[in-house]
Amino acid sequence: METASLLLTNAAVIIIAFLILWAICLAIGDMTPVDAVWGLGMVLVAASTYVQMAGGVGDGAPRQYLLLGLVALWGGRLGGYMLWRWRHHGPDRRYVAMLGKAQAARGWSLPVASLILVFATQAPLLLIVCLPVQLGQIDTSTPLGLLGWAGAGLCLFGIAFETLADWQLVRFKADPANKGQVMSRGLWRYTRHPNYFGDACAWWGLYLIAAETGPGLWALPGPLLLTWTLMKWSGAPTVERRMARTKPGYEDYIRRTSGFIPWPPKRA
Repeated sequence: METASLLLTNAAVIIIAFLILWAICLAIGDMTPVDAVWGLGMVLVAASTYVQMAGGVGDGAPRQYLLLGLVALWGGRLGGYMLWRWRHHGPDRRYVAMLGKAQAARGWSLPVASLILVFATQAPLLLIVCLPVQLGQIDTSTPLGLLGWAGAGLCLFGIAFETLADWQLVRFKADPANKGQVMSRGLWRYTRHPNYFGDACAWWGLYLIAAETGPGLWALPGPLLLTWTLMKWSGAPTVERRMARTKPGYEDYIRRTSGFIPWPPKRA
């Protein structure tokens, strides 16, 4: 019952937050800010869990502080980066195309299309992916062990990896000489999606921290779902279809570069 109450309360928190964001996005006519809330929303869920399980500042267990601190670092960085990208590059073309198609083909209004296709889709995914920082905070009696500290190391590695990858890509795009070129330098030389790989490492690390506890073991669907979405659904496949259409050298890049796990490039 404690677990069910926790998850239902967090679901209510996210539904309220997403409805407020939906109203704001409708007011500005742009759904792109939801990408920033993907990371910040997980911080909100972790904080809500801490309040329910610990009660107040200073009353938590080491595992709770570790999970909350790491997800705040991950979500704050990702959310800040996505907000910066939105302010500098404007609306995300994916949402423009998807919502425009739904309005034209199905006759949906923008409020209906955006609520169903964007917000009602992302809210449950967010709650499932961040299961490690929810279920991992329930048991406060089990001490942190080697698995937990290894998970913390993997999480920090993932955050650093995706941060460096995003920084390298921003610098590459900022150079006019690189217009129309394929980014194949730095970490992007060893994997076509270093940002996604880092993301997966961060959440598998959080799962390892949670998995030292009985309830935390059941959080496995979180990192599994995230990895699947990054590799097979809304992550890499979406990016690669667009890049193959717009970047002449992208097919060659695919042939020589690992799709996810970093690996030395193949020789031509």
